Amino acid sequence: MTHVNKQIIPLSKRPGDIAILAFFLVNILFITYVVDIEQLIIADPAHFTYPIWPPPFAVDAIHWWGRTFDPVVLARPAWWKVTIWIDALFFGPFYIVAIYAYSKGKAWIRIPSIIYSSMLFTVVLVILGEEIGGAHATPHLPIVLFANLPWLLFPIYIIYRMWRYPTPFTEASTAREAPAAHTFIEPGTLGVE
Repeated sequence: MTHVNKQIIPLSKRPGDIAILAFFLVNILFITYVVDIEQLIIADPAHFTYPIWPPPFAVDAIHWWGRTFDPVVLARPAWWKVTIWIDALFFGPFYIVAIYAYSKGKAWIRIPSIIYSSMLFTVVLVILGEEIGGAHATPHLPIVLFANLPWLLFPIYIIYRMWRYPTPFTEASTAREAPAAHTFIEPGTLGVE
């Protein structure tokens, strides 16, 4: 008799998940709580004092990016700040949980990953709409599109990855049971000749 067991595929054999983990790490360590949080902490980049966090070099780099390529980063309209609050309050905690779940191969992260990816894709499309034709459109669209490309491609890949299988981190392993031992009963031992 053959039993099919599910066993977790080692992370080292899941290169797509390693890429997703790298994306989550970049977001949690740099984007969400450095780049984005700066735009909530500093209301007016033209008149501010350096906050405790993020560090001054990061604030300067963010402001340089806004002045050079991405005017909406410095304009900070209300709708823009709402997207940053979504990132700080929802995506940030998701990254922490997802890093654990993807590393350990926990299938319960599947539906949260699909929800997260759908939200992120939507937010980035709204932002790119502003970048292309909004009041604060970028004069350097190819550069800004290229810089935002991972935030479009990773959600698509994560949805594809999680949608396909109900247990995305496992593979079937077959184990054969040893055949049952046959017992020979000698004639006459059961009272039957």
